Amino acid sequence: MTVSRLKAKSTPLVGLTSHEVDEARRRFGRNEAASAATTSLVKLVAEVVSEPMFILLAVASLLYVLLGQWQEGLVLGLAMLLVAGISLLQTVRSNRALQALRALSQPQVSVLRNGTLLPVATEDVVVGDLIWLSEGQTVPADGILVNANDCSVDEAILTGESVPVAKTVPESDRFLAGTMLTSGSAYVRVTSVGEQTELGKLGRSLQSIEVEKTPLQRQINRFVQRMAWAGFGAFALVWGINFAHSGNWTTSLLLGLTIAMSVLPEEIPVAFSSFMALGAARMIRLGVLTRQPQTVESLGSATVICTDKTGTITQEGMTVIALYDGIAHELVPLNGNLSDSAKDLLVFARWASEPTPFDPMERAIESAYNTHFTAEIAPIQYEYPLEGTPPMMTHVYASGVGLVRVAGKGAIERIVRVCHLSEADAAEVLEQATSLARQGYRVLGVSGSAWPNPDFPADQDGFSWVFKGMIALENPPKNNARAVLDQFRQAGIAVKMITGDSPETARAIARQVALPNAGHFLTGEQVMALPEADLQAEVKRVTIFARMFPEAKLKVIRALKADGEVVAMTGDGVNDALALKAAHIGVAMGQRGTEVAKQAAALILVDDDLGGMVSAIAQGRRIYQNLKRAVGYIVSIHIPIILTVTVPLLFGWRYINLFSPIHVIFLELVMGPTCSIAFENEPAESGLMQRPPRRFTDTFFTASELGLNVLQGIVIAGVVLDVYHQTMLAGEAIDKVRTMAFVTLVLSNTWLTLVSRSNRESVVSTFRRPNSMFWLMLILTLVMLISTLVVPSVRSVVQFTELTESEMLRCFYGSFFGVLWIEGYKYWKRKSTL
Repeated sequence: MTVSRLKAKSTPLVGLTSHEVDEARRRFGRNEAASAATTSLVKLVAEVVSEPMFILLAVASLLYVLLGQWQEGLVLGLAMLLVAGISLLQTVRSNRALQALRALSQPQVSVLRNGTLLPVATEDVVVGDLIWLSEGQTVPADGILVNANDCSVDEAILTGESVPVAKTVPESDRFLAGTMLTSGSAYVRVTSVGEQTELGKLGRSLQSIEVEKTPLQRQINRFVQRMAWAGFGAFALVWGINFAHSGNWTTSLLLGLTIAMSVLPEEIPVAFSSFMALGAARMIRLGVLTRQPQTVESLGSATVICTDKTGTITQEGMTVIALYDGIAHELVPLNGNLSDSAKDLLVFARWASEPTPFDPMERAIESAYNTHFTAEIAPIQYEYPLEGTPPMMTHVYASGVGLVRVAGKGAIERIVRVCHLSEADAAEVLEQATSLARQGYRVLGVSGSAWPNPDFPADQDGFSWVFKGMIALENPPKNNARAVLDQFRQAGIAVKMITGDSPETARAIARQVALPNAGHFLTGEQVMALPEADLQAEVKRVTIFARMFPEAKLKVIRALKADGEVVAMTGDGVNDALALKAAHIGVAMGQRGTEVAKQAAALILVDDDLGGMVSAIAQGRRIYQNLKRAVGYIVSIHIPIILTVTVPLLFGWRYINLFSPIHVIFLELVMGPTCSIAFENEPAESGLMQRPPRRFTDTFFTASELGLNVLQGIVIAGVVLDVYHQTMLAGEAIDKVRTMAFVTLVLSNTWLTLVSRSNRESVVSTFRRPNSMFWLMLILTLVMLISTLVVPSVRSVVQFTELTESEMLRCFYGSFFGVLWIEGYKYWKRKSTL
């Protein structure tokens, strides 16, 4: 079987002018899905007014108006608007962070404009643009072929056809948005953008695919739903009991609404979304772009990092150090005088590389070639992309008449095999390759062929290959590689090196960066040959995986996941996409990563620096730690609110309608910003990155942690109810009882906020932590409390009365001791763990 495929004749390509781009955008719009920008504010407001808390406030405000209590109804209405405003502000703040993330993660494409090839965001592509696409890129808009070089496209997203489609006929073959180039390159003229593309018409844009919720999201959603049902049940119970005692349905309804508002933990989902969005925004400053904000919380549970070698552990640039002359059978330094056969080796290595290299290895070959030659590289007539096990690639060049020149390069084992060397020569070459690899060099085999024009074999192995030699490239570890890997180990995270290089090269680099267990390795073929159960046992022990290919990488990732590990995987190429998608946390390289790798990943290392992963994991652990504190605080403070409303009713106290929706909304205004702003801004505790990662299957709270939060709430409730009951027994009026109970509750909230900053450190030690937002929230809380006590108009609305100094001290001391007992527990816990 043979193939004959010529590169399409090219004419001078210029592309659109700046004026034509503006005109096309005005006529046909931007290359994006239907924008919700015009309706986003309306939708946002609709979401806020449909929240249970807003509805409860609206009903309570209406009831006050119907009862003729206009002042209370107006205050509650203003509070309702304030709550809605805070919700909108927090949502807008989160949305802005997410929009910034989307803008940074927006894919780019090369577009020819004014005769210059420029990178632009895909949403800026317009009808008429001439775009240049290469292997691994996603087609950003519908278009028609102008010029192609061995181009094939995977159109499964639209047609379901699993076999890539060759694109060879200019002005005829179509390219569809959302499809992906699996090989070659092409110039394409855009014919449709945005909603006018076939993908847009079908409404199957990838952006519309709902991202699966993380285990933590599901746990929080279940908790909030249960509390919502509990609130509904408490509402019905309290309304029914109060109505049975009093026969007054409006007063009973207000009391029922009060208990329902106190039970709803509406702060939790707001806090979660704020923590994720703002945490992702913080990571940008650390050089880590989070494409999926919900990934932030799972970072803290990563137990294994599978990392590439080249450009991740080793430096980005590569240098050709030496040539192994396959004719003279000798190793020659590049900076010496080269024999004709050594020069021939370098020429064929350059021919086997891309005309405009972007891969560091091919750039090194280009640089070495340019030091000895000035001749330009002729246009490629045909290209066999990198494939096979071990991999190899081939370029064919037209010679005009007679034989064509064919150049191939790849893994030395593959080159030796296709060149059909004698047993003795093959052994000598492989021994030399092993020696170079043990020194940490990357070794590439180079072969050449002369072939009758114009028919080529269907497979690159079918050429009559001649062994030209080997190229040794130096790619030393990055300066911070050893320190970064050591930080992973301190954090209890195992590191696995997965590379396409030879085992010897991988092991040499592993020794240089002190990667544990560098003496053991598995190759891609060995991985594929192992049964699943055996592989699960091996991946625990082995840290080096060499000569890996996509299916083998995927199998390793799945074996680690099956063994209960939380896996982060770094990659940059098309062949990494499967493993990146399969890993819990896929991490693509920002500079040298292909578009398909970036789209498959959840994180992008902007500077290709693995040290960014250390920072990202530290941020993930900090965010998870602070979210637990915030939710624990919410649980603890809701309990005394609930009990203060229900206990007097259930036990028939003289004053049962002590708190109204106005008082509960005051507390909501305090609790909401405290948990989602103050706790989100809290720095990480010392030693956080020296602790082992949490298990991915762990529940958000252990039984003991949740029990402690509940106990805190019950003790606070006991103190508030004691002040409530004793003041009532002393014969004080209901306004005095209400004021003292409320002041005790708000002061308890203040102390609780302070002690909740850490589950380990003392409240005194946490004072040294910088957190301006935390202190701002506390100050605002105290200012609001003082205003209800000293401003007559406010005091009248909330039905408070003035307190004496002794009464204030009683509230102060009761709240202090009702919360600060937890410091004794923390002290005992610290002592017991020493």
